[in-house]
Amino acid sequence: MDLGLIILLLIVLVVGYGIYAYNNLVKNRQLVEEGWSGIDVQLKRRANLIPNMLETVKGYMSHEADTLQAVTEARTAVQGAGGAGPAERSGLEGMLSGALGKLMAVAESYPDLKANTTFLEFQSTLREVEDEIQLSRRYYNGSVRNMNVAVESFPSNLIATQFKFVAAEYFELENEADRAVPNVSFK
Repeated sequence: MDLGLIILLLIVLVVGYGIYAYNNLVKNRQLVEEGWSGIDVQLKRRANLIPNMLETVKGYMSHEADTLQAVTEARTAVQGAGGAGPAERSGLEGMLSGALGKLMAVAESYPDLKANTTFLEFQSTLREVEDEIQLSRRYYNGSVRNMNVAVESFPSNLIATQFKFVAAEYFELENEADRAVPNVSFK
């Protein structure tokens, strides 16, 4: 074989791999953005559910103004952080989850509220939304893992550095108390 042909073949292989690595990085970046969009939609669904649920609860829980205020403040903080990154957003969402968990725990003391069909519907919808958030977070974090592996692995990291691809942030709960599954059962 001619040396010129071998060099040409090596150049074609290197360029081919470069194109493949670049396209893989683009695909992974798009999957991360899609995953974040899924989380954002579910978090907005939860935030939109809260005002109506609070209106239902207020009539029964007039002595729990602090709990209701905490939920309202946490929701306001979450809505104000629409463009925040995963790290900041997870902290705010953790505060909201904690406030909602406290609200549900306090609601246990109100038998009339537990029997209210509207509140039961809100509780069921909230449970569904929380499940969707969990699924969306798993998808997003899986996409982040794939992106980060591609950005940090050799030789694709050379392409990533050249075209300014960066590692993405995971969407994680900040403290272990937030990781505990809140009890929202109203039997």
